[in-house]
Amino acid sequence: MAYVFASDLHLSCENPEKTALFESFLTRTAKSAEALFLLGDVFEIWLGDDDDSDPHPQIIAALRQFANSGAHLFVMRGNRDFLFGPQFADATGATLLPDWHTIDLFGVPTLLTHGDLLCTKDVQYQEFRKYVRDPANQKSFLACTLDERRKIAANTRSGTQASMLEKDEVIMDVEQTTVDRIMSESKVDQLIHGHTHRAASHQFKSETGIARERHVLGDWYELGSVIVAGSNGLNRLAAADLAEAPDSVFV
Repeated sequence: MAYVFASDLHLSCENPEKTALFESFLTRTAKSAEALFLLGDVFEIWLGDDDDSDPHPQIIAALRQFANSGAHLFVMRGNRDFLFGPQFADATGATLLPDWHTIDLFGVPTLLTHGDLLCTKDVQYQEFRKYVRDPANQKSFLACTLDERRKIAANTRSGTQASMLEKDEVIMDVEQTTVDRIMSESKVDQLIHGHTHRAASHQFKSETGIARERHVLGDWYELGSVIVAGSNGLNRLAAADLAEAPDSVFV
């Protein structure tokens, strides 16, 4: 049985076709895989476990149906949905993962992360991340009404988009020295992450010459990047093609 990885779906009411695609993706994955790992940014925005904006209730129901199928569901917080809490986990049947999580992927110790913590050249973002991840700041934000939170988020998002236009593309990508350090500290030679939207697989060597791999999940704004990991290795697919993929990719 295979493990399936996806990230950066950014589901919202603005793209109902992507919601439909995700539901189809869940149906096939439930039939063919042992576990699904969603590595952050499932939603375009998540303002707390009481956020009932469309298509949140629909997706929560679909995730619960997936979990009830018997397959394991693991969800990691991203930079858009870092406010996932216990109510979300209970409603979906998901296990929420920490920012760094190591699994045994068919005999290969593999580190999973959303990816934003690897972009250490973007100092401005890292400072913002530290602020919004502070438990006291989150408690204060969640104490506001949902309408108030929506207004705050809209203003913050406008500022973030303007800031991104001014940043060099290199700054918003992962920092290789950070990747090397984290993989060494985690005692792994394989890493899977999202966040950067730059779907690719990278082979490189550590400072001591050990062969390593970094697999980046793409976003779902276009094709929808998925990685299926089985005993025969890693296969990268478009989510739209997953339903027609041969069963061999799930072995």
